[in-house]
Parts: sequence; structure tokens; C-alpha cells
Amino acid sequence: MNFYNDYPNEFSEFDFDESALIEQIVRGLEIVESGTAILNIDLIDETIQLCMENDFVEEGMILIEAILEVVPYNSEFWQYKGIFLNNSFDFHEAYFAFQKSLDLNPNDVDTLINKAIAEENLELFDDAIETLKEVVNIEQNNEEAFFNLGFLYERNEQFADAIDLFKKALELDPLFVEAWYELGYCYESNEKLDEAFSAYEKFLELEPYSFSGWFNRGIINVKQNKFKEAIADFEISIALNDKFSSSWFNNGVSYANLDMYEEALYNIKKAVILENDDPTIWFTLGQAHEDLEQYEDAIKAYTKSLQLDNNYFDAFIARAISFNNINKRHLALADINNALLLDEDSHEAWLTRAQIERNMGRLDAAVRTYKKILSFDDKNLEAWSNIAEIYSEQGRWKDSIEATYVCIELKPEKAGVYYKKAKQKILLSNNKEAFEYLKSSFSKNPSIKNEISKDIPE
Repeated sequence: MNFYNDYPNEFSEFDFDESALIEQIVRGLEIVESGTAILNIDLIDETIQLCMENDFVEEGMILIEAILEVVPYNSEFWQYKGIFLNNSFDFHEAYFAFQKSLDLNPNDVDTLINKAIAEENLELFDDAIETLKEVVNIEQNNEEAFFNLGFLYERNEQFADAIDLFKKALELDPLFVEAWYELGYCYESNEKLDEAFSAYEKFLELEPYSFSGWFNRGIINVKQNKFKEAIADFEISIALNDKFSSSWFNNGVSYANLDMYEEALYNIKKAVILENDDPTIWFTLGQAHEDLEQYEDAIKAYTKSLQLDNNYFDAFIARAISFNNINKRHLALADINNALLLDEDSHEAWLTRAQIERNMGRLDAAVRTYKKILSFDDKNLEAWSNIAEIYSEQGRWKDSIEATYVCIELKPEKAGVYYKKAKQKILLSNNKEAFEYLKSSFSKNPSIKNEISKDIPE
């Protein structure tokens, strides 16, 4: 009785005859019940293995339980039972089945490897590591043991140890495709991006139709600011699996980094369609609209992000900026205050609030906010510069000059600061001191003469 067609017309997957396997399972059970199992042990063994290969877990368990009633000291059948239990996610019972198998045959490598899988899933990581080390002691050339051991170290974020083990597995089998993939991930996690890229390239040579492989290589390119190359990788990943939202998302981010905002918006919208309950994707959609100055649409996206995560700090700030850009400044101020409730030490939030207050004409409030920033960062040049400007707008020339002095001390190489200082001195009719500041400005940046000649032709 054949379970697969022998030679298909095209080199595709073999066609599996499900009904034939069911018939053989029934036959195996009848053999056990008839008391002739020992005489037909090979047929039962073959049937059980076919059940494992074709995911007939329940049927396989029924047959394995029946045969173990007849041959309870067969270590191989106990191992099979453990595999079925692993496949059923009953790892606790699987562990005991493998242990029973090992009691009968202590050095069986396959049983040890499968026992380690059960231990890993039971989060007995140290036990799983010891089990796999036992395998390596028995078989120094077992690439699967090195790979599984490496994977355990990877899960524990011991990436350097994992790298060594994956490399050992690849020395034994250079075509071990999963090892190349995990090696790339470990290199990436250790910020060894060139090595990660090379590992993913090798993986893709062996698995060119892996959408996740192309995606991972794209991420390496993003981390190296190679956005054009990243886009090429993400586009291939999308062509192979257009339901994978992460490829659309990161493709959009890559386009945005190249200032290709329309393309970025298109890709982020695709990601939203596929995964519309992710606040980060909605937030990024808002940024894409904001890049195109589509502030109303940006606000809608940020609002959706906040509906999904009402503690999304960055979304509050971003929506505040968009409200500010369409002159809805009371709403902007409410958002930025919500952001400050989440993180009262955020320089960005305080700076944004000060800018909103300034735009609302609340100059004294803006100065107080900038001084709040200075209370925990007294060298914040942006805060001092804005205070100087506001004082100048209010006609508080001396206060403005004092703030400008601080700017000069913080950033003496900035010619614009010297120039601002000079103009303030002129407004106070202190032309001699103004001339000294103008000279300092010229020494730092001679081209500023053009700006000065426009502002002060006399």
C-alpha cells in the first residue's frame, strides 16, 4: 500500500494518501487487539512514524498507547509517545515519557534531544542545556545538538555563546539553513551588523523564497542607514508575502528616511490595514501624514493610536504639534499637558509647551516654561535663546542681553548669537559695544556681513 505517489509529473510535493494511512492505523489496532503485535512490530513502527511525519497526533497516540500495553519495555515506543505529547503541547507528560525511554536506553541521542525540547518548553533551561551537553559528549559531530544548544543560549540572550555553537553546527553542516538564520539574529543582537548581513545572505542563498530572511536583511540595512538597499529587501519580502505587516511598515519608514513621503504613506497604510490594532503603526501613519503637512489626517491617526494606548507619550506630543500647526492651540496645550503627566522630566515636552504658549501670545507663561527647563538643564541653549528672543519682543532689552550672554558662553562659535547680541546693543544705543560684537561675528562667520548689511544698512 503506497502512502505517496512514486513519481509525480512535476517536481512538486508528493501527494499524501490520507485514507491509506487511516486504513493502516485501523489495521495496526486490529493487530494489537488480536495478540499478534509482536509478529507485526515493524508494520506498527512504520505506521507510527507515518503518523508523526504527517501530524496524525491523536491517531498516533491511540496506536502508541495500545502497543505499549504489549511491549512496555520498548524504549523507542516511549520516545515516540514523548514526541506525540510534545506535538500536543503536553510537555510535562512528554518529559516523563522521554525519561522512561532513557531509563531503558540511557544513551539514545534522539531521545535526549527530544527531552531537551520538552525541558525548554517547561522553562527548565538549565536542565535542557545539561541534556544537550550530554548529547554532545556522546556525539561530538551532532550538528542538531549544537544548534539546539545554541538556540537555548540565544533565548537566554547569551548571544556570544550562541554564536559559537551555531558556528560549530555550521562547521559540521554548512547547509544547515536554520543555523545561518539564527546566527544572523545573534550577530544582529550583538550589534555586529556586517556579520549579521553575511549570515542572512548565506541563509538567502539556501532559502531564496523566505520572506522573513529578506525582511531581516532589510532591517540590517536600515540599522546601517542604507535605506535604498533596505527598500529593495522589503519589496522582495512583500512580493513573497504581502500579508506580513512588518515589511510594509519598515518599507514605509525607509521611504520616509529618504524624504519620499508619498511612498512612505502608501506603505504605512498597507501596514495599518493588516494590523490595525497596533498603536505604533497608527502613530507612524500620523507621522507620514505630518511629513506631507496633512495635519488633520495626522491628528486622526494619532487619536487612533491614543485610543489603543492612552499612555502613548510620543503620540500626545505629536498630536499637540499637529494641533499647533492648524492653530488649535488650546487642544495642543491639553495634549502636551497630558504628555507631561506621563513624563514630567521630558525636555521635548516642555519645549513644545513653551512654543505653544508663545504662539498663543502667552509670553510670560512661555518664559516660565523655558525657565522650568533650565531648572533641570541650565545649559539648554534652545531655552536660553528663546528667552532672549521673548524678552526682546517684550522690549526688555537688558534681560534679553543677559540671556544672550549665556548663549554666547554656551556656544561661542555661533556667529548668529553674536549678531543678535550686536543688534540688541544697537537698540540700546550702545554702538561701541555693538561694534565689538559685530567684529566677533565676522571672525566666526564672514558671510554674516550680508545679513547685517540688509538689517543695518547705515
